[in-house]
Amino acid sequence: MVRSLTRAHAAWIACALFTFAAAASAQQTPAPTPAAPSAAAPSPTPAASPSAPTPAATPSPGAAPAPSPSASGDSGSMGQTIELAARPAAYIEAKAGRDDVYSAILDAIAAVRAEVAKAGLKLVDHPIAVFLEADDTGFTFRAEAPIAAAPEGKTQLSDTVKLGETPVGKAMRFEHRGAYDDIDATYEAITAYLDEKGVDAQDVFVEEYLNDVKSPEDPNLQVDIYVLLK
Repeated sequence: MVRSLTRAHAAWIACALFTFAAAASAQQTPAPTPAAPSAAAPSPTPAASPSAPTPAATPSPGAAPAPSPSASGDSGSMGQTIELAARPAAYIEAKAGRDDVYSAILDAIAAVRAEVAKAGLKLVDHPIAVFLEADDTGFTFRAEAPIAAAPEGKTQLSDTVKLGETPVGKAMRFEHRGAYDDIDATYEAITAYLDEKGVDAQDVFVEEYLNDVKSPEDPNLQVDIYVLLK
């Protein structure tokens, strides 16, 4: 069973979703609303209405080559600033309670991938979760699977699986290596880092899952957390 997310994690996500300025103090109060799981996810937890998540911006792939999350750089870097490029993606928007957010994300990603395969489309890069909202009961998120190209003229693959783009823009990348059940400590470190540096962040937070780990207790999980900047 997935362990309930800690107050610190929920507080960070809530603050990122509604105002970054409140992030530090939110950690010390009972979980408000999240701003980033992983996440996301983390990944800190910025996640209000993610204009970046799949609230796709529409930048065309023609501009300067902005590195995608999965190509973001050296391992172990804290707060590496990168430019996220928009990529076509299929996604599901869903809500999960704090006790089962990780399994809900995995289920949503599996459903998206199944529809992508049925449509004969090609998956590329790692799946991500973009955190949009949080309340006392759980998180609203988008589980996204980047694809090579979206079918022309289509906006969805099924009633639940839509087509859009991954988040785009300047972001800071952080790493979580270890069980998802322990990701709160990473979010606490991110919150402290952003507060110390005076970073002005958007209300958007993304978790990118670099490997396929089924259990939230598995210590082999690798997650990159992105905080989009203003």
